[in-house]
Amino acid sequence: MHDAPVSTRSRLLPLVAWPLLGLVFAIGVWWAATKVFAVNPVVLPAPSDVADGFGRFAGTLATETWHTAMATLLGFVLSVAAGVLLGIAIAAWRPFERMFAPLLVAFNAVPKVALAPLMLIWFGYGRIPVLAMAFMVCFFPIVLSTATGLTSTPAELAEMVRAMSATWSQTFWRVRLPSALPQIFVGLKVGLPLAVIGVVVGEMQYGESGLGMIIVQTSGQGDTPTSFAAIVLLAVLSIVLYYLLSLIERLTLPWVRATTSVR
Repeated sequence: MHDAPVSTRSRLLPLVAWPLLGLVFAIGVWWAATKVFAVNPVVLPAPSDVADGFGRFAGTLATETWHTAMATLLGFVLSVAAGVLLGIAIAAWRPFERMFAPLLVAFNAVPKVALAPLMLIWFGYGRIPVLAMAFMVCFFPIVLSTATGLTSTPAELAEMVRAMSATWSQTFWRVRLPSALPQIFVGLKVGLPLAVIGVVVGEMQYGESGLGMIIVQTSGQGDTPTSFAAIVLLAVLSIVLYYLLSLIERLTLPWVRATTSVR
């Protein structure tokens, strides 16, 4: 009767223990490097200095983390909406793909940082250029994963719906989209961390709030510990958002784990 809870605990323990062990090891190496080589705190602060930076600016860091998180989510949602629609259009109509796929590849190849001065001219300072940077960075993987998933419907399913004389909408909603969802989530999980990067780059360039702005301000003042504290918060934010998306994937697609070898 007690096998299921014990089995669950035995699976969860490594999932928690190994990441914690890796974190402890990384912090230990970081601390040892600062002590053994007597590194100047302005160059590389010790973990204790970073903790002090957290303590001194806890309220400010919490507020700016919230601003960065909201900008990341909004930019990501906008890119998902546009990217999925464009991916559907590419998968549904071959001439559309031939017309716009080269332009998408060219746009993705342009370093987004190179557009930063132009975006400042177009949008000025504030939230809009930050969201635009996040959108541009994570847009292409979502388009690509959506189009790839929708054009990779298993042959046996395609034959079955054709034999049943299903309409295009019936085929799309009941066969093509469900079979494409695992691939679409791959693009979402690639795009979400990129959205964080895009937001931070935007905040550094022309933001009026957020952790990127904090990093620029504190590093310019020589307050490296607080800059590192903001970087740590960015890492934590990325991890939390990524695993929340993974949880949504598990809840949305329970049949994937049941029909594959994924554990």
